[in-house]
Amino acid sequence: MDAYEVGRRADNVWPDLEGKLTPLLRPTVVSHSARGWYVRIFDTQGKLHFSSEESPDLSLPAPATPQRESYDRGDYHVVQRYVPAGKNSPPLFVRVGVKRGEVEEDIWRLTEMMLVAYGFLLVMAPLFGYWLAGRATRPLAEILQTAARLHPEHLSERLPRSGNGDELDQLSATMNGMLDRLATYLEQQRTFVANAAHELRSPLTAMRTALEVTLERDRSLPEYRELLTDLVEECAGQANLINHLLLIAEGDAGLLQADGEVRLDELVHKAVDMFGGIAEQRGVRLQADVPSPLVVPGNRVHLREVILNLIDNALKFTPAGGSVSLEARPQPQEKQVQLFVRDTGIGIPSEDLPKVFERFYRADKSRQREQPKGGNGLGLSICRAIVQSYGGQITLTSTVGKGTTVTVTLPTVANHRPVAAAG
Repeated sequence: MDAYEVGRRADNVWPDLEGKLTPLLRPTVVSHSARGWYVRIFDTQGKLHFSSEESPDLSLPAPATPQRESYDRGDYHVVQRYVPAGKNSPPLFVRVGVKRGEVEEDIWRLTEMMLVAYGFLLVMAPLFGYWLAGRATRPLAEILQTAARLHPEHLSERLPRSGNGDELDQLSATMNGMLDRLATYLEQQRTFVANAAHELRSPLTAMRTALEVTLERDRSLPEYRELLTDLVEECAGQANLINHLLLIAEGDAGLLQADGEVRLDELVHKAVDMFGGIAEQRGVRLQADVPSPLVVPGNRVHLREVILNLIDNALKFTPAGGSVSLEARPQPQEKQVQLFVRDTGIGIPSEDLPKVFERFYRADKSRQREQPKGGNGLGLSICRAIVQSYGGQITLTSTVGKGTTVTVTLPTVANHRPVAAAG
């Protein structure tokens, strides 16, 4: 119990300190008897109003100033505190004393405890810090080890995740997503290379076989001429395939760049005129609704390739009596234009829709063509490579038995100037 607490209790029982304060302080005096704890209370005139049981007379000077003071007399240490006037009592000076030996023993005991604690912390802090740092960096070490084992040929392994959602866990999730995309891309490239090799190898094998059979014996001039004509046609087909492969490769490498402004409306009308005879021969109605002028950034040859491929596909899969229509819708607010190529053909099954833009993909089982020989499955892949290279998008929707709609979205040229159409 400190001097302030003694003063508060004295105010509560003032002025009968001897009769009421003594019982209140007796438990403290008894419990601290070994320490010689005692209390004395004076007024501002230096008059003693209360002295606890067995309090020594240390001949201390009379209280004079309200400042906190302390005295060492003999075996005692005394603290004096000024207590302002309370509800009942006037201003008082309270002196609390205790034997110094006990205080010094307590201080030394506390010092020993602190030294032991400091020593423990001095030894354990580095060990605990090392353990904590190891635990914190263990996920990072696992990430580094896993990343070091990754190889383009083996991308099935993924970085470990702790599941606690911290920064390292988010890093692992981001890296795993990138690895998933990279694995998918590499698998697509492997499939692309394998399919390309097959598309090139089969015709070359057929050409070589035809030449070997021809050279087994002498042939007539018409027979040689027929063989050479077939070889020229086959070479033209292979050259066309190689050009398509190069175009897709340029798109993957980001080399397909818009080199000018193109009149999309003129390209559409010329393409419709080109396929008009074929559509009429097959009994298919071909029409276009494209406003003029409609200018987009790009390359005329490439965009012409897109339109021709889309019309060609639509005509091939539309039976007689059906229709193929091209419609363009400018969207000035979005600074883009949408070109719709719709047909009333046989449609594409839902399970094949996600794959139609894959290279060399042919949904032959559900989309039988009228031609005896199908394409190489690169048409829509080429269209997507060109459109995406010019900052656009191409999507496809289809319903079996009702038809297919291909939507090409391209950016328009702001403040365009008329561009002369090339022949």
